[in-house]
Amino acid sequence: MLDLTVAERQKAERGVEEKKVAVHGAATVRFERRHGETRLATLYHHDPLRVLLPTPRRDDLPIAVLATTSGGMVGGDRMDIDLSVGPDARALVTTQAAEKVYRSTGADCRIDTRVSVEPGGWLEWLPQEAIVFEGSRLRRLTRLELSGDARLIAGEMLVFGRAAFGETVTRGLIRDAWEVTRDGRLVWADALHLDEDVGEALNHPAGFAGAGACATLLHAAPDAAARLDAVRALADSLDQQARVGATAFDGLLVIRILGGDARAVRRAYAALWSGLRAEAAGLPTRLPRLWEV
Repeated sequence: MLDLTVAERQKAERGVEEKKVAVHGAATVRFERRHGETRLATLYHHDPLRVLLPTPRRDDLPIAVLATTSGGMVGGDRMDIDLSVGPDARALVTTQAAEKVYRSTGADCRIDTRVSVEPGGWLEWLPQEAIVFEGSRLRRLTRLELSGDARLIAGEMLVFGRAAFGETVTRGLIRDAWEVTRDGRLVWADALHLDEDVGEALNHPAGFAGAGACATLLHAAPDAAARLDAVRALADSLDQQARVGATAFDGLLVIRILGGDARAVRRAYAALWSGLRAEAAGLPTRLPRLWEV
């Protein structure tokens, strides 16, 4: 066996490590209405994604919880998530904890989520926050596909760095994109794209003005505009550490949240979600137990 130099040995070890940590997780969850109740119809998961099915609270929806067993994402990792409900089915899907996106040496992390709701259906897709570390590279696409009078609430939250460690995000890639279609017609498309000098946009007064976190919350329904006044009234009653803006058009209600403190943004995100589900679907004004941990 030939002797390797230190540099050759380190290069070989890095190659093994890169192949080891680059993963492609997947999860498919579908609910259908059978015999008068919503039931799980399809379940598939592949490491490092796992799907948990805890018992829902009384008078609440069936719930599925996604967990990332790897502890976070590194450069080159990918997650594909496919969530759907059939006609007249109702369900809620969330995540077990915040998703951590670690520093990358060059490769991008990808999270692609497809959410499909069929006529008469209701689905809530509200993952907990994604924390982007200094130097991380994240590409996330959430595609919402609705048919007929389908309704949903969906959201995403980004936290810029680990505030408890005094970390700020100055470089990397953050691309967070949305696409919403109804009956195959594109209703709305939106993309946040920050590349290389991320810190400039995060700190600029005309950009994020030093915000520590941001969130987007969407409600899609034929009567979504009717919820706008209630959402604005609820936003006015919240902690003023988070700024909230809302607008409605073409069967879509869009809510933006921005704040210097990630905890304030999370509280606003959770309060608006719980209030909106009660207003729009007559559901309990409460969150899954995981959100209270």
